[in-house]
Amino acid sequence: DEMETLVFLFSFSALGVLYAMNTNPPVVILEVGVAVLLVVFLFYFLITRGNPPKDVLFFVFAEFSFTCIIDLISALEHDGLISGFMEFYQKTGEPYLGTPYAIMMCYWDGIAHFIMYLVMISRITDRKAYRTIGLFWAGSLSANMSVFITGIVAGKYASEIRPAFWINFLFLLMPIIGAITIFRRPKDRPLIGGYNAMHAQTMKLIWRPKDMILLLLLFAAMAFTVLRGLVALDSPLEACSAYLKHFEPYLKDPVGYPRVMMLHLFFYGLPLLGAFSYGLLKPGCTWMSDWTMFFAGAMIQCQWAHIGGSLHPRTTAPYRIPSETFWSVLVFNLLYAATPILVACRVHSNQYFFLKIAPFPGQTGLPNSEEKDTKYKDK
Repeated sequence: DEMETLVFLFSFSALGVLYAMNTNPPVVILEVGVAVLLVVFLFYFLITRGNPPKDVLFFVFAEFSFTCIIDLISALEHDGLISGFMEFYQKTGEPYLGTPYAIMMCYWDGIAHFIMYLVMISRITDRKAYRTIGLFWAGSLSANMSVFITGIVAGKYASEIRPAFWINFLFLLMPIIGAITIFRRPKDRPLIGGYNAMHAQTMKLIWRPKDMILLLLLFAAMAFTVLRGLVALDSPLEACSAYLKHFEPYLKDPVGYPRVMMLHLFFYGLPLLGAFSYGLLKPGCTWMSDWTMFFAGAMIQCQWAHIGGSLHPRTTAPYRIPSETFWSVLVFNLLYAATPILVACRVHSNQYFFLKIAPFPGQTGLPNSEEKDTKYKDK
């Protein structure tokens, strides 16, 4: 795909921009940053004038592909793998980018989000739908930026907020707008099921062993969310104190990100985990396909940054996972991250249980359906 290749190659021009800014530091970082983003937008606007994309989100994905390379360079330089690109910005722009959470966040943005943008750009130029990956991206970036911005204000770097901080709100606003846009679009598949859907929805839970396992995982994830949420809220319960001391002291890291993330999951993730449990028990919840994918994106990003941050060498010794509980904490966190992804895969691999059933008017037998159903036709 020519456009995908062009976006990929042009994004790496960020290397030149960063090197030039590092060699000749600008006086006003915010204004220069905004100017660079405007130039990138104008570049894509001008080259697509002859054949403008049908989807306005194309420009968001192309613009953010450029910033992905900046984030990747930031993470690599903070980890000492490269040098000469970001020293000036690290000191005078956004010093909190050197925290373990922010470094892992930048790796995720520079690799995972970059791949998502290229895939979505390819599908837009090919006039194909990208609803599934679009919702995954929207969940991922929304969680990323909401925790990042709140953590800056609530953590120890609140006193070091510089003008460059305000550009982060653009990266929070865009995934929210993108999510609203994608949620409002018609689904790729029909929401009305026929014989197969009716058959799937009449099966009791005991005959759906995969769903039983997923429900158990969801209940465990809800309990884990409550426990860590109470720890973040400084609950005096003995269980919370023991967990903080013996399992995840990282939750009290003064940078603020772990605490903010636990509160996000407690107030927003917990209701969604409960809703997914309901969706696996109650047939016909058509919203499951969209919301499970959105939350899966949010959860994998959060857990990537949280696990990576707690293991990062920049995390000071008192906040690292104790060696005697290292593997149990790692397994807990990996299972916690995997649960929403497994639920999303279950919903998307076989959607019959989550479809509405529309019978013929006045008919109580087989429902009306346009799906190719061999069992029905054979009869």
